Amino acid sequence: QVQLVESGGGLVQPGGSLRLSCAASGFTFSSYAMNWYRQAPGKERELVATIGRPYTNYADSVKGRFTISRDNRKNTVYLQMNSLKPEDTAMYYCNAYLMRDYWGQGTQVTVSS
Repeated sequence: QVQLVESGGGLVQPGGSLRLSCAASGFTFSSYAMNWYRQAPGKERELVATIGRPYTNYADSVKGRFTISRDNRKNTVYLQMNSLKPEDTAMYYCNAYLMRDYWGQGTQVTVSS
């Protein structure tokens, strides 16, 4: 079955960096676009970044600060987050669409001094 497992979240000061990872299994990883979403308390879930073959797309709010990448040998997608801001605080979710949406359990990112 499809599984997505995120890791790498934590508490970081404004201006700091984190790298999130999402380990995927149960499908042909290299054949599918992968997404990172986030959801802050009281807000709707929003698409942060997508990596396809070979394109990448980013939300305007993270362009120039976040980078999405993938390692098809490791079935893993990454989100490198630099110059973090308090408004980046959210639960971050890995997503794949294979006939329907699949989600990981999420990893919390908190940006605070």
